[in-house]
Amino acid sequence: MAGRGNAASNNSALIAIIADEDTVTGFLLAGVGNVDLRKTTNYLLVDNKTTVKQIEDAFKEFTARDDIAIVLISQYIANMIRFLVDGYNKPIPAILEIPSKDHPYDPESDSVLSRVKHLFSADSSSERR
Repeated sequence: MAGRGNAASNNSALIAIIADEDTVTGFLLAGVGNVDLRKTTNYLLVDNKTTVKQIEDAFKEFTARDDIAIVLISQYIANMIRFLVDGYNKPIPAILEIPSKDHPYDPESDSVLSRVKHLFSADSSSERR
């Protein structure tokens, strides 16, 4: 993990994750975790002691880093910072909302899914003309 070097220089990118303990642990066991030489991680473990400000700061940090290609965020946590998630419009890193063990996925509150639906509805209406 720490021995990979600079991810941006070797054409690889990281996946960042903001989620509960079980979800973060699962992704870390799958090899997603990274700690660089400055002890900066690519994940935030959210529990009942984590403040909304900490979640906002992690989201802003992960979306500003050029070595991260995807930010996975549990949907119930994304709802806590919905204004940031909905306001984010860059293609990279991509933001993906995922379910967690205790909070099922709700497609109606997923901002990415609603944007895709809007794009497809615009495409289908232009094809009818």
